[in-house]
Amino acid sequence: MASQRRRHHHCHKRFRLMAPVISGIAAALLVLFSLLSILAPSPNDTVYLHSHSSSSGGKSDRHVWSSKNAEHFHGCSDANNKFLKAEAITKPNRYLGIATSGGLNQQRTGITDAVVAARILNATLVIPKLDQKSFWKDSSNFSEIFDVDWFISYLSKDVKIIKQLPRKGGKTLSAYSMRVPRKCNERCYINRILPVLMKKHAVQLNKFDYRLANRLDTEYQKLRCRVNYHALRFTNPILAMGKKLVRRMRMNSKHYIALHLRFEPDMLAFSGCDYGGGEKEQKELGAIRRRWKTLHRSNPDKARRQGKCPLTPEEVGLMLRALGYGSDVHIYVASGEVYGGEETLAPLKAFFPNFHSKDTIATKEELEPFSKFSSRMAALDFIVCDESDVFVTNNNGNMAKILAGRRKYFGHKPTIRPNAKKLYRLFLSRSNLTWEVFASNVRTFQRGFMGEPKEVRPGRSGFHENPSTCICEDSVAKVERSPLRRKYGKDIATKKNVTNDGPDVDDESEWPDMDDDDDLSDEKDMSNETILDYDTLNFEDTELEEFLSD
Repeated sequence: MASQRRRHHHCHKRFRLMAPVISGIAAALLVLFSLLSILAPSPNDTVYLHSHSSSSGGKSDRHVWSSKNAEHFHGCSDANNKFLKAEAITKPNRYLGIATSGGLNQQRTGITDAVVAARILNATLVIPKLDQKSFWKDSSNFSEIFDVDWFISYLSKDVKIIKQLPRKGGKTLSAYSMRVPRKCNERCYINRILPVLMKKHAVQLNKFDYRLANRLDTEYQKLRCRVNYHALRFTNPILAMGKKLVRRMRMNSKHYIALHLRFEPDMLAFSGCDYGGGEKEQKELGAIRRRWKTLHRSNPDKARRQGKCPLTPEEVGLMLRALGYGSDVHIYVASGEVYGGEETLAPLKAFFPNFHSKDTIATKEELEPFSKFSSRMAALDFIVCDESDVFVTNNNGNMAKILAGRRKYFGHKPTIRPNAKKLYRLFLSRSNLTWEVFASNVRTFQRGFMGEPKEVRPGRSGFHENPSTCICEDSVAKVERSPLRRKYGKDIATKKNVTNDGPDVDDESEWPDMDDDDDLSDEKDMSNETILDYDTLNFEDTELEEFLSD
């Protein structure tokens, strides 16, 4: 009994001696946990860190460098046998000239439509005059950007084209200047322009942009494609430099992404959106916005809910990583001045350290012949973006539209347009999601926005963005998709090439006016329509329109 008491006393004494040690260890652990909680990433950083933890980005069930079933579709713009040659339909003493407006890509749409307008009027087309006084202030003429001889030669069977008006009576024929309404169709040209042309013999249509209807006869649509995708070829110096830039991108990696990033201060001010820059951003962009008295007071939250806000560089990076593009991917960025500079670009560069632009892969000496001309510099970006394995845009300006249509025509190369309306809510809630769930949702929301065949119904969007009349599907794919084949398992006879030419709908892509509590689940057929469309607005400020649209 006594020995038991002694053992108990000895243990109690030992515990008293160890108590301070235990207390010290507990205190140290408490301090350690406190430090970890302070140093741990915030919930907002969770997706960012997860995206960096995997070099392959989000898991994907699609091949990230190609479009599904693209091999079954191809561009087809040859004229029908009944489409008469130019020499048979061109009337003497009918000369049509146009003066384009805007930047390179807006002018490209004007040139394309001018050829069709001349064909409608049975007139000889005079080489178009490029806009040298707009916001872009480029003094280049047609022959300094496009191969004029190739242009005339390639289209010789469709439209007679001359470099300048002829001389009569020792004087150069003078053209009567006028303007044509926007979205003017064949009947409009016949009723409004032809009588003047027959009387004056030479007419110049000024500010020729979007002056031809989206819906036209099939043969006129195919002529549009022949002009845009074949006849309009850059000059040899521009082509040579553009190809040099592409080769340098290919030397870095077998595949590369090209991003057309519109994030200039003027663009952001016009959008009226909030980009997370706080009071400083509101003050700076607000001051720019007040320069245009025609703009209404903005509602940033509503604009973003409706998908009207361009994605930030960070959001573009998040989207791409979620789609399966890893940190080892090389990315070429075509952009103007980025609001916030390097600080704004830092998250995108963190996602994709292999970050390039024409200024980083070419010397100043190499770019010097082009650097003073905005359209020639834009042409270099156009070539690198066109040749890229994947093209991405955060906007819906003319370059984005033309490249989207061009890449469909030449093999449906992946062309990613952000589903900004759906992604907006996902970006807001990303701090509450694991990376896997976030990436899965991005891939779900981007279905129909990846540039794959038949994403957009024929007649939807502008023709330059969706040239459905000029996309043909081979007979094998047509049979495989046939409902009769699925039902009866029989081979259905088809033509060798079937034109994907559904009913043309003159779809004016307008920004929808939705209620504040709009529910994304209520969307009907807007799932793959473009929302960021600045071209459809009725601008009163010409300079603003020219800047935003290209």
